[in-house]
Amino acid sequence: MWQKSVCVGLLALAVGYLCLLGPELPQSALQHLSASLLGGLRRARSLEGRMVAAWQAAIVRPARRWARVAVGVNACVDVVLSGVKLLEALGLDPGDGKNHAVLNSRQDLKEAFTYFMQKGAAAERFFSDAESFHHIAQTASEYPDAQLYVGGNAALIGQKLAANPDLKILLCGPVGPKLHELLDDNVVVPPESMQERDEFHLILEYQAGEEWGQVKAPSANRFIFSHDVSNGALNMLEVFVSSLDEFQPDLVVLSGLHMMEGQSKEMRQRRLMEAVASLSDIPTDIPIHLELASMTDEDLMSNIMHQVFPLVNSIGLNEQELLFLTQSASGPHASLASWNGVPDVGVVSDILFWILKEHGRTTDRVSDLTRIHFHTLAYHILVTVDGYWDNQIAAVAAGARAAGMQACATETIDTSKVFLKAPLEFVTSKTEAPSKISLNPDEPIVRWHREGISFHFTPVLVCKDPVRTVGLGDAISAEGLLYSEVYLQ
Repeated sequence: MWQKSVCVGLLALAVGYLCLLGPELPQSALQHLSASLLGGLRRARSLEGRMVAAWQAAIVRPARRWARVAVGVNACVDVVLSGVKLLEALGLDPGDGKNHAVLNSRQDLKEAFTYFMQKGAAAERFFSDAESFHHIAQTASEYPDAQLYVGGNAALIGQKLAANPDLKILLCGPVGPKLHELLDDNVVVPPESMQERDEFHLILEYQAGEEWGQVKAPSANRFIFSHDVSNGALNMLEVFVSSLDEFQPDLVVLSGLHMMEGQSKEMRQRRLMEAVASLSDIPTDIPIHLELASMTDEDLMSNIMHQVFPLVNSIGLNEQELLFLTQSASGPHASLASWNGVPDVGVVSDILFWILKEHGRTTDRVSDLTRIHFHTLAYHILVTVDGYWDNQIAAVAAGARAAGMQACATETIDTSKVFLKAPLEFVTSKTEAPSKISLNPDEPIVRWHREGISFHFTPVLVCKDPVRTVGLGDAISAEGLLYSEVYLQ
């Protein structure tokens, strides 16, 4: 890099010298030299620096901004610590990984953590044994390096949005005394949402390259588990919806449906029907965003897709949730068992297109769904049905910027702490005649269209040594929503 800087510096001196001492030099020659100098300066900047500059130029506030956002319904206190260190503190030895839909014991916890650590993938599970969970939670909270944070997708999105002083945030969820203490002053909690005890979630983090026994993590991520009764039963759903009349929000953000996996099948079906009824009571002129999270029950995911998707305007999800969604409904690429490294852009694009074509708004279908924000470690895609959303170039750029800042815990993106992991070339589909895209770092937001649906793609600059991965997807979705503008229909 220093050789480039020297060359550009010498070029600048040469042009300055010629301009000073050679006024008779033809104007065309000076223009050519100036262009060479600018080109040299552009090439001397890092690829990451060029992308950051392009994002900064693209991120503009929407003409019509949100003023009041209501968020619900899952909230808790996150206990964040090293997964390997907690398992060692629990006296567990390294072993083989195995996926478990529900954790019933410490052995299940060890196997599930190992399974996902080996893949470098995020996951969230319910721990069925209350007594065993409380012992594990006590060990975790007393561990010297453990940290306590605002947790739960809804609370995390609310906390992120509350950083904007011109926004008023309503949060409905099971808020205990510790969580209430951690929340931003700009977050309003209805008295009916307050409870005597906090719900705790344990966040077991691991770093890229971290080893435990024979397992080596390919990337940094986290494994979440809890025995959460209040969030699992969506106890605050009705409080949330009834609070909207008084609060009068411009936007509603809903999350926590995945927490029902810990309930019986009958309980899940009943609460999902009640959730559908509650959502139907929200005035249609208030857009609703649904944030998904890690799930393992195909029936629940399929029911959410068929019953809830048509009632919301926007959804946010990551690569694990996207793949599980298409597997649950036998959608495109459903035979794919798991992602191999960075999710293929063409495959992701096909599934996103299918969701909006099968469950989104069309001339023949009554559905409110017109927007999907897909986020994965290496890139983001915002997909919208044409005619319903604006400022999505800014929104996808803002989401990518937020990812680079939050993962590294910096106020701006420090280009020395991040790297580009997204492919520089990709195709836009694996099922249709695709377009081939070559990424230009100076124009990192790529657009393409497919049958009345617009795609906005941008890479993410991945943090080399992430400080904290929990809540990253929620922060990304919140930032994307902050810069989005919905057209009044």
